[in-house]
Amino acid sequence: MNKGLRIALVVTTCLVIGYLSGIETRESITTWYPTLIKPFFNPPNWIFAPVWTTLYIMMGVAGGLIWNHVEEQPELVKKGFKFFIIQLGLNALWSYLFFSLHNPFLALIEVILLLLMIFETYTVFKKVNRIAGLLLIPYLAWVSFAMILNASIWWLNK
Repeated sequence: MNKGLRIALVVTTCLVIGYLSGIETRESITTWYPTLIKPFFNPPNWIFAPVWTTLYIMMGVAGGLIWNHVEEQPELVKKGFKFFIIQLGLNALWSYLFFSLHNPFLALIEVILLLLMIFETYTVFKKVNRIAGLLLIPYLAWVSFAMILNASIWWLNK
């Protein structure tokens, strides 16, 4: 498979996962979420879609870049992709836990696991391709912020 097609395939997969996660949030964004007490640093709702879209694209490019090294470093690429798939699944699960189950505490525990898995993915990716690792840094930063926001929402509403 050609290198550009690999990148496009992983980007598309990430965007589809993001879209499906967004479906989980739609109803709660207008019904349940507005009823929560939020910290002063809670961003406006409109910011989340463009930020997540950008992050999913960056994740996908990073994943595609790693996949393009499968012939040179098969074991490291396989390890990185396992972490990548796990973190992508955890990413989707968070939306379900927080917005569908309305459970900020369970979502907080899960987002901590997600953050650890993103870090593991980043650690492997940067060994395979420096740019792929760098592409995950904004994702790490945003999920760190999301963890703090999640913890604050749980604390303020318990």
